[in-house]
Amino acid sequence: MLSLAFTAAMLGIEGYVVRVEADSAPGTPAFAIIGLPDRALGEARERVRAAILNSGFAYPAGKLLVNLSPADVRKAGPAFDVAIALALMGIDEQIDRAAMREFIALGELALDGKLQPVSGILPMVLGARNAGFTKLIVPARNADEAALVAEIELYAVDSLQQVVAVVSGHGAKWRRRTAAPVLDDVDALAHGDLADVRGQIAAKRALELAAAGGHNLLLVGPPGCGKTMLARRLPSILPPMSLHEALEVTKIYSVAGLLVDRAGIVRVRPFRFPHHTISQTALVGGGALVKPGEISLAHHGVLFLDELPEFTRSAIEVMRQPLEEGTVTIARASGTFTYPARFQLVASMNPCPCGYRGTRSTECRCDDAMVAKYVGKLSGPLLDRIDMQIEIGRVPFDDMVRYDGAEHSAQIRARVLAARERQNNRFAGTGLSNNAEIPGNAMRRYCALDESAMRLLARASAKRQFSARALDRIARVARTIADLGAHDAIAAEHVAEAIQYRSLERLGAAA
Repeated sequence: MLSLAFTAAMLGIEGYVVRVEADSAPGTPAFAIIGLPDRALGEARERVRAAILNSGFAYPAGKLLVNLSPADVRKAGPAFDVAIALALMGIDEQIDRAAMREFIALGELALDGKLQPVSGILPMVLGARNAGFTKLIVPARNADEAALVAEIELYAVDSLQQVVAVVSGHGAKWRRRTAAPVLDDVDALAHGDLADVRGQIAAKRALELAAAGGHNLLLVGPPGCGKTMLARRLPSILPPMSLHEALEVTKIYSVAGLLVDRAGIVRVRPFRFPHHTISQTALVGGGALVKPGEISLAHHGVLFLDELPEFTRSAIEVMRQPLEEGTVTIARASGTFTYPARFQLVASMNPCPCGYRGTRSTECRCDDAMVAKYVGKLSGPLLDRIDMQIEIGRVPFDDMVRYDGAEHSAQIRARVLAARERQNNRFAGTGLSNNAEIPGNAMRRYCALDESAMRLLARASAKRQFSARALDRIARVARTIADLGAHDAIAAEHVAEAIQYRSLERLGAAA
């Protein structure tokens, strides 16, 4: 007899509903799952059988067949276990088959019938609600994450016996309250205060501009000058996340399995700091079971790549498309997955392999060929996509021991928020959120230069051979400089400062 239950799955970071159809036929006992299951899902046969029996229910006899629809999309993971168990128990009417169809059931089953948490609950619950389902059953340890979705009837249970009780209409004690999350104030100084950084006035100015306009930033300087310390404090001056941004980030972390046993929504902008030995797959995403990579985990936050030339060429070059488009697409035999990746890139590097070129305190051991080879690890197209490139030096002793006068992150953040407010008003209704996102076809509208600014940019371009993309980046940074100064028009002085943030072109390193 045919029995039907419903569950949910993920495609990328979006959830969709899966029909679980179970049927039995006379013959030698057997159990098959069809509908493109992966190995973990194929092993559900033994988990479900043991869980049903150990929970005190009868296991249906005969040849059992479970179909997962849509059958043309590969299914992965153990989150289908509970729905499969319900469908099997519905064959011999141990559960009301009509009532069972009103629920979306999610969770992995242990052999004793206990429910184990699974990753991706938030996008799956959202997908179920968008498909019209209002009753959902989830493992108790996933309840805080699922409760972020309003307008659903949520049941958080610990065992298969409790699942059956809920479906049978006796689930009041396991009902959980749900509500749209509210982003309360969070600690903006979780990564430190910019006042902790001694000196480096120019670098702090560049960091402020990067925060105000969402620009990518490359810091070039010798070891010990504070590059990492500066990068770590960028989140302290960034605007707080909106509710939409926070939900997007939470969905990504849920898919990546980073929210299990962790309550609530992600409230702080991500700061990801991968080591330079990271593989291309770990950086951009992929794997046998496709998961988001570091660039997606940094969505709406900061991705810091320390010692950028030490990363493999393939790993850093593959970021070119995400830097431009804000998404990364991963094609595998199991399907094509698109993950958001609108991150702010902050990178650092030494001026040469030994790190001391241009410093007076330590003699550089590198010749010009070694320096050219080192900087040449970064391609021109990649550097074009980094809006600001700034050289910083070691901090003088007097600045190191001076403990007063440094601006705190709160003061800088106030100016950043004011500049972002001007951008929000400018881009209202366009889908843009900051100056770094201005598309090429809108440059004349949002980054118009007066005659003197245009002449200055033309002279600089003739001297340093800026690419068309670099010219657009300069104009966007100049737009941010004007916004920080509360100016509506971009003047020559704004363009002049923006040109100074293309240091590698000035050095002739980017051909």
